[in-house]
Amino acid sequence: MAANASARGIPAPLAGVAGIAAVVLGAGLGELAAAVLAPSSSPVAAIGAALIDLAPPWAKDTAIALFGTADKIALLAGIALVMLALAAFAGWLEVRFPPWGAVVVAGFGVAGAVIAATRPGAGALAWLPSAVAGATGAVALWLLARLLRRSLASPTSAAPADPQERTDAATAGPPDADTPRPPSRRAFFAWAGAATAVGIVAVGVGSLRSTASAGVAAARRALRLPTPAVAASAVPAGAELGLPGLAEVVTPNDRFYRIDTALIVPEVDPADWRLRIHGMVANEVELTWDDVLALPLEESWTTLACVSNEVGGTLIGNARWLGYPVRELLARARPDTDADMVLSRSIDGFTASTPLEALTDARNAILAVGMNGEPLPLEHGFPARLVVPGLYGYVSATKWVTDLEVTRFDRATAYWTTRGWSERGPIKLQSRIDVPRRGQGLKAGEVVIAGVAWQQQVGIEAVEVRIDEGEWMPATLAAAISDDTWVQWSHPWDATPGDHVIQCRATSRTGEVQTEQTAPPAPDGATGWHWRTVSVFD
Repeated sequence: MAANASARGIPAPLAGVAGIAAVVLGAGLGELAAAVLAPSSSPVAAIGAALIDLAPPWAKDTAIALFGTADKIALLAGIALVMLALAAFAGWLEVRFPPWGAVVVAGFGVAGAVIAATRPGAGALAWLPSAVAGATGAVALWLLARLLRRSLASPTSAAPADPQERTDAATAGPPDADTPRPPSRRAFFAWAGAATAVGIVAVGVGSLRSTASAGVAAARRALRLPTPAVAASAVPAGAELGLPGLAEVVTPNDRFYRIDTALIVPEVDPADWRLRIHGMVANEVELTWDDVLALPLEESWTTLACVSNEVGGTLIGNARWLGYPVRELLARARPDTDADMVLSRSIDGFTASTPLEALTDARNAILAVGMNGEPLPLEHGFPARLVVPGLYGYVSATKWVTDLEVTRFDRATAYWTTRGWSERGPIKLQSRIDVPRRGQGLKAGEVVIAGVAWQQQVGIEAVEVRIDEGEWMPATLAAAISDDTWVQWSHPWDATPGDHVIQCRATSRTGEVQTEQTAPPAPDGATGWHWRTVSVFD
């Protein structure tokens, strides 16, 4: 009861400061411990990864729709805000009802340790960073709350709120000169500020140490890929229209979209990497990095697209990939005749279900090690990933791939199919307007409408444009690199003053016309015509 009585005069915001300072200190030291001992077991990232796995499909779809490739930054920011709110509550709880605030903080550390230790690929010390964060935060909160309660007795503190306490203080007279003076609130703020500063600095030092000790990144930079046994075709003349605002026909690596479930990019040392092919096969196969580089690697062009891409969205890109045909690897394993699916697994536990036929037919389905003339970027799957033309990435484009299990659709399910998405994910016929931009003001007269269209494994025969629901007019197609890549298109327009709606649709080489019917990305890809509204002025 004494703690409760002494806490009555403490404003809740001050108690919140104690909680936030303690948790920032604990989180910072936990992140530093992760950088030193277990880089993939960051407490924040471990909790974030668990939240990604537990989130319902609609939450993931909403995050991607709202934030696109910044979805992970948004998630981390959200985790930080929730963490600060809970820290403030723990501070209030510790001041009013000790030691329950410290127990709550320690409990979060235990939960983080359990989550980190049970994640796929967790090392022996994966639990330690979260344990450090929880223990440090709990002890710091206990000390700061105790200091805050004692500061009430300081002569420089605010007057007691209770009338009886004010009377007692007045009749007690001045303190004896030999009586130790209790700490002031200034001392509390000094310690709380120091704890917060140490936590922030620890995060920064941990980040610097992670960067400085990134042996995987250094190994990637030093790597020289072998000359391909089969080179990709050259980009044909006229494939790139070069119009401002129009997506480049070859997407630079640093602008290639990234959608995956990894909050922290896995760092896989090529020297330790292995690919295992097993399951319904006559022969299990295991390959090392050197084994793969010794194979006759092939280059090919493939446009990858995310199933979460809305009509007109930007979750799509085209690159020149270097790798080895998966059909040749599977031929070594000799799949059973009744197998119909390959479950690919990433080092971080993500799985994708790819139809076996898509990996064994004539398409350029490869185990990729290179992208646009350089080793795969870390965030795009280094050292190896799958690239399969004609399928959305969620069923084919596994990054940091380490395992191929030959199985059946009726025996195994993958990460996204267990969350309601379709099993096979063939890419749908789509076209997009890039210029003019939505809402862009245009000067009356001759302007150019341009965009891209795609249906991998099929190719684009034509694109049409119409203005204000008028007649469809043929656009001019640029030269296509291949049927597995998108193609640019353009159409001249004599723009008249006023507000106008521009629409586009594509026709595939099989004669399919892009459907007007609007459908969301779930469960097997968005459909509909893309449109833009523009204003034209005299």
